[in-house]
Amino acid sequence: MMKTNTFNMQWLLHLIFIVYVAITLIPLLLVLVISFTDERTLTLNGYSLFPEKLSFAAYTFLFNDSSVILNAYLVTIFVTVIGTSVSLLLCALYAYPLSRKDFPFRTSLTFYVFFTMLFGGGLVPWYLVYTNVLSINDSLLALIVPNLLLSGFNIIIMRTFFTNTIPPELIECAQMDGAGEFRIFFQIILRLSLPVLATIGLFTTLAYWNDWWNSLIFISNRDLYSLQYLLNKILMDINVIFNTPGNSNQTKLLTLIPHETVRMAMAVLGIGPILLAYPFFQKYIVQGLTIGAVKG
Repeated sequence: MMKTNTFNMQWLLHLIFIVYVAITLIPLLLVLVISFTDERTLTLNGYSLFPEKLSFAAYTFLFNDSSVILNAYLVTIFVTVIGTSVSLLLCALYAYPLSRKDFPFRTSLTFYVFFTMLFGGGLVPWYLVYTNVLSINDSLLALIVPNLLLSGFNIIIMRTFFTNTIPPELIECAQMDGAGEFRIFFQIILRLSLPVLATIGLFTTLAYWNDWWNSLIFISNRDLYSLQYLLNKILMDINVIFNTPGNSNQTKLLTLIPHETVRMAMAVLGIGPILLAYPFFQKYIVQGLTIGAVKG
């Protein structure tokens, strides 16, 4: 009887998770299908998982000048890879000393992290520092450094992970064997911290990939547009065309632009690569967060 109840409970849990996964995936599938739907069919029949007529007009419109989107992809990939790598290194270098009880400035530096999470200088001083003092506008540094390179939240998560997961005895043994601080950090600490590094790496990757604000504020050179900003700019241009009264030539132009399907095609182009990368990080996420949050 006990085995039967356990078996039934397992099937019930499986059914619940199957329904939950379906609820999660159906909207993504709908976005993908609509991006390949004919604009006129979509206007007449509305959204559907089984459209009457398929069309590549939305992607043809977006890739009309494919070099622009390809360049935006390359810029975003470069910024994401470099930004994430440097951010992980800096966060780890800051968080590791805070986890060491023998570090003399541990309390003051931890307070500094919390202070930056609660208070900021404001948008205008922030902008003036990066443009007038650092002069990084219209450069790739403007897409890497502001807002994204260091996060107090990520530092706190890493510090908690180091504190609760890395045994102090392990560090003492390495020091007794003659290992220096840099060797301990790079050869021992980082190798034992893959779960939290993967978790923070995923958060940072998503932040860099989805960022459009830095491009809007600092970038005027079209060759340095990030992918998300370029797609957002295309959408805004389409909205301006649709909402501005015009002549017969503009009316003809409106009939050639697949307005609704372009929105979905842009969503597919934006989330596609990062969605494919997510499974490689997934197994580390729960482990990194729970180990870093619960003292073992």
